[in-house]
Amino acid sequence: MTLSTRTPSALAAALRDIQSPVLEQLEAVSQELWRIVSADVPLVQEVQGHLMGMKGKLFRPTLLLLSSAVEERSQPRAVTYAAIVELIHLATLVHDDAVDHSALRRGMPTVNSLFSHQVSVIMGDYLYLRALRELVTLGDLDAMRAITSASNEMTLGEMRQLSAFDALAFTESDYETLICAKTASLFVAACDVGALCGAPRHRDALVRFGERLGMAFQVADDLLDYTEAQEMTGKPSGLDLKEHKVTLPLIAALREMPSSDRARVETLFATKQPDDEAIAEVVGIVRDHGGLDYARRRGDQFAREAEDALAELPDSPARSALVDAIAYVVERRW
Repeated sequence: MTLSTRTPSALAAALRDIQSPVLEQLEAVSQELWRIVSADVPLVQEVQGHLMGMKGKLFRPTLLLLSSAVEERSQPRAVTYAAIVELIHLATLVHDDAVDHSALRRGMPTVNSLFSHQVSVIMGDYLYLRALRELVTLGDLDAMRAITSASNEMTLGEMRQLSAFDALAFTESDYETLICAKTASLFVAACDVGALCGAPRHRDALVRFGERLGMAFQVADDLLDYTEAQEMTGKPSGLDLKEHKVTLPLIAALREMPSSDRARVETLFATKQPDDEAIAEVVGIVRDHGGLDYARRRGDQFAREAEDALAELPDSPARSALVDAIAYVVERRW
């Protein structure tokens, strides 16, 4: 369950292999995205064109379509549901960039920086509402419940994070509750709705798979902030530390570090805009006190639990692709 290399080209090839059983449907998802968000308003059309250029690897739609195909009888409506899930994801990114005042997303200007903060907030709302309108049109209450529940959990997760006053008191249990809400909930919805569209008797297993995969995804993402070198400096980005976000590597290291090192961490969190030197020092402290190793082990545990959830699914190209998606999540570079 491990890729031989983490080079961008190897991971891109791995993703193509994962998507191959549903490639034709994924191409239709892109068309559905355009259809659902289209409006006869020039500014909406301009922002929409920018967003469609920013859309990512369609990983969540891929999970939905693969889940719907595990018994090789996926229904056509799965394509529309996959587009709805991607729209929800896009809406969260647009709102996140507005909240964080981010200038770039996937190497491109954010809606927030290219247009305005106001346009970013309203466009995020627009994407949510178009997705909900499409859900109402489809009229499947179980699917509507799954997707709106995920949207609710993501919103509550953001509010919990914003209301955390003492960041360094954040526990591992707090962290897992947060990433389950903010990240794993949409993975769950994708797999749940996919099951409803083609494999309803495997719904519980696919929901479990989606939750564990989403948890592994976020742990891997948080590790990258400590380990992935920036292109120009060769140093970890440390963006989470710069924004005073506490993730699993730091939580684990705090349990082991002496008071002298904790004081350095506390100084960084008390500094409004810590410099690169302070961030690099704390990255080193986290590494030296086992934070990265612990997070890797926990991420691997989530990945194993995701694979276990697939054990009773019938052999099919879709099931094999879901197993491969676990390795992709753990090893990917975003």
